Amino acid sequence: MSEQNYRAFWDEALKQIHDEYKSKGLESEFKLWFNMEYVEDTIENITVSVPSDFMWISMVNKGYVNAVESKIAELSGQNINLIYILKKRNFQKESETTNSVPKTATTDSNNSNILNETKTDLEKESVPINSVPSFKIHPQLSEDYTFEKFVKGENSEFAYSASLAAAKEPGRRFNPLLIYGGVGLGKTHLMQSIGNYIYNNPPEGKENIKICYISAENFLNEFTFSLRDGTSEKFKNKYRKLDVLLLDDIHFLEDKIQTQEELFYTFEELYRTHAQIVFTCDRPISELNGIEDRLKSRFSMGTTIDLQPPSYEIRKAILLKKLEIKKKSVPGDVIDFIAKNIQSNVRELGACLDKMIGYAELLQKNLTIDIAKKLLSDNISKVSDGSISIDTIQKVVANHYNISLSDIKGVKRNKKIAYSRHIAIYISRILTESSFNEIAAEFGGKDHSTIMHSYNTIELQLKTDESLNSTIELLIKEIKDYKRL
Repeated sequence: MSEQNYRAFWDEALKQIHDEYKSKGLESEFKLWFNMEYVEDTIENITVSVPSDFMWISMVNKGYVNAVESKIAELSGQNINLIYILKKRNFQKESETTNSVPKTATTDSNNSNILNETKTDLEKESVPINSVPSFKIHPQLSEDYTFEKFVKGENSEFAYSASLAAAKEPGRRFNPLLIYGGVGLGKTHLMQSIGNYIYNNPPEGKENIKICYISAENFLNEFTFSLRDGTSEKFKNKYRKLDVLLLDDIHFLEDKIQTQEELFYTFEELYRTHAQIVFTCDRPISELNGIEDRLKSRFSMGTTIDLQPPSYEIRKAILLKKLEIKKKSVPGDVIDFIAKNIQSNVRELGACLDKMIGYAELLQKNLTIDIAKKLLSDNISKVSDGSISIDTIQKVVANHYNISLSDIKGVKRNKKIAYSRHIAIYISRILTESSFNEIAAEFGGKDHSTIMHSYNTIELQLKTDESLNSTIELLIKEIKDYKRL
């Protein structure tokens, strides 16, 4: 059948599906889930372009791809398959003059991102519907995560310098590199900066360098797809032939034994071929309780660096840098207020700034400290005097271990949550004057003997675990810094 005829059936199928959704008041859903553009066809297939691998997986899993295929079959009398490529994107050299704001880690980490050799390869490659979708190769690192846009200070100077050195000499210095720290402190920013720098400045003789940025969750999902579809060899070839692997949030792989085994052998091969390997996680390696020892030893082979929460001066510099990028202005006293009161992480700092700018622009009002106090009341620590509250301790510990406040107060007993709760209880006992009964009331009304058990567990571990001592000291510093300056 000719391309013109298939194109006509494609257009008519999408029109009918659109009309059906519109009649039900679901036009926004149509725009989201049928976000496919016709590219070309063959006798049996129609090639479409979609925004991302993750979007294609969702379209397949939710039945939207099948809906289009069925509609075209109904109109044409021919059974066809949809295959996909990713929409081409201009991936420009990094520049300080870019006017966009960094995307959040959760947005960027939803996709498997690989930088392939040439645009020609990208345009030609397609993946059949029954293949592992995220094997697709495409540059999707965020252009906004660059070294120029990272504000460094005493809390991050070593991490920044090591990341830049690794980017300038991939596979030679700081390999592997592991960066750990709480949520929103800049781990993903530095990791993607490494990828962007190498992509724009490939080592001599490696113009076709292969770079992969992926979250541990998506690495797990791809591995699972490959086992299900019998494409494990393709999976291995994809990851073991990389020049740079950037694996975000490795703590997600705790207790995922089979995936850990695959990562171990992937690491061995990449390290043997002098590929650059970078990991991030939310806590020290020694606290990754559900990770096999042999893999933890590989994580520790190179340089391990922790990111601390930024000081007031750095928080203020970050806000000013964001204003420069956005080409916006906010009164100096309001910037001071935000920097002094939003202390948990850089991501929250940026979100609060965006909230203030949005308010001023939508309501055409000048920003003041009174407005800032009102708008940011939910973000500002409730500590009003010099004391430290159990609520503050719970928030800081929950943020450090990347769990919800309700989990740390609740009854869930998986290893990570229970361990975090033990630590929060221990710190509550040593930093406040609260009794075990009073602490129990702040942790969901638990029996005081349960609170004593948590306290004793940590106290005993501290006698032999130097890493835990360091973690407790770090958390105490974060808790004290969390209070208003």
